[in-house]
Amino acid sequence: MLASLLLVACAASVEPPPPPNVVVMMADDLGWGDVGYHESLGGSPEAFTPHLDAMAQAGVRLERFYSASPVCSPTRASVMTGRHPHRIGVTNANAGHLPDEEEALGERLRDAGYATGFFGKWHLGTLTAERRDANRGRPGNTEHLAPPWEHGFAETFATESKVPTYDPLWKPPTGPYKTWWEPIDDPAFALPYGTAYWTGPNQDVKELRGDDSDLIVDRAEAFIEREAHAGRPFFAVIWFHAPHLPVVAGEEDAARFAHLSDYEKHYRGSVAALDDAVGRVRATLRDAGVAENTLVTFCSDNGPEGNTKAPGSAGPLRGRKRDLYEGGVRVPGLIEWPAGGLPNGEATTFPAVTTDLFPTVLAAVGLEPPTDAGRDGVNLLPALRAGETLRDRPIGFVYQSREAWTGDRYKLVRTGRDRPWELYDLQTDPAEADDLAAEQPDRTREMAAAFTAWRATLPPAK
Repeated sequence: MLASLLLVACAASVEPPPPPNVVVMMADDLGWGDVGYHESLGGSPEAFTPHLDAMAQAGVRLERFYSASPVCSPTRASVMTGRHPHRIGVTNANAGHLPDEEEALGERLRDAGYATGFFGKWHLGTLTAERRDANRGRPGNTEHLAPPWEHGFAETFATESKVPTYDPLWKPPTGPYKTWWEPIDDPAFALPYGTAYWTGPNQDVKELRGDDSDLIVDRAEAFIEREAHAGRPFFAVIWFHAPHLPVVAGEEDAARFAHLSDYEKHYRGSVAALDDAVGRVRATLRDAGVAENTLVTFCSDNGPEGNTKAPGSAGPLRGRKRDLYEGGVRVPGLIEWPAGGLPNGEATTFPAVTTDLFPTVLAAVGLEPPTDAGRDGVNLLPALRAGETLRDRPIGFVYQSREAWTGDRYKLVRTGRDRPWELYDLQTDPAEADDLAAEQPDRTREMAAAFTAWRATLPPAK
């Protein structure tokens, strides 16, 4: 009897494991072929991403990971809400905002006791109504005012939208690809870019010099170190600007690619700087002793810049940014959480999407996902732990008049609502070169009907 009581007492005294920390990183316009670990699969031979390659070896490569949209703002909305972005009116870049009534990811974790910090490109609404800023900030214009500090983030270092990837507050003097890393002291050239970094209401940073990815991680690193030292669980969102235009690399990073053209040199240099910044984040977690129990994700918000002269790589995939072919929405995706039972150095083959990050993070920290209608994301943890190869539902895409419906094997896509559906077998034809719609009319009709039923749950097309 005494032994039984002692066993019960010991069991009752065992403390539950601490909640995991969460770090969600995102690049801007980084293509599927822009990472070194994809070079053997047709990615760019110029890709130099040793830190992302190391993360791929330490965690899980989501080889069929999709951005919810082929442009930035909608994808970011999908992460914060677990919804297809059209459900909350974020249908394009610089369109709509994160609504006040939406219980976003930062708010859920803040209310669960997490320290919350946002660092980098927000692009989910304006950050000031006091002065002209970025794309939509205007004096008195509160229509789309939706800063991070009003959506659950206690610490902020954020821009509304894009900035140069080096000396982010200043315009490149003679174009985005000229070597210009020396300080710009001549007033004729020191022209403000027009997009500020905000740390709170009417609080912006007046002077920033150097690589933008480094500047973002400077703030994120301090946040992580402080919260880890205090023993508080933390949620850090780190959304880089690189390698979105205007893309400029620092001298050392550009020198790695001196054999390339100016545009390519600066593009690859900015990706290398982004990679170094990711390495800094992971090293900070290790040094703080919290890497084992931190869920870390990395992805891009869409495929590489759509201009055909842009050096970003979608590898063998068809299409680029603004396309719903694979190259526009299939992006690098990584996830690691050693204490969470995720495998090391393995790759998944089932489709996953940025919308899935919302329920996945909530499940990881022990929070129940919302049960209201319109939550399109799925919790990825069971599939990752079990090594599953199938998804329980297709992924729907809508961008302007373009539409797509992606399942485990087959994908429907059309370039306009008045255009015919195309059908591709992504297992045998990931480059979408062989349209099977005429050969498989029954499958095409069945998938089109399923898409139409899902599409009817979204607000009407505009």
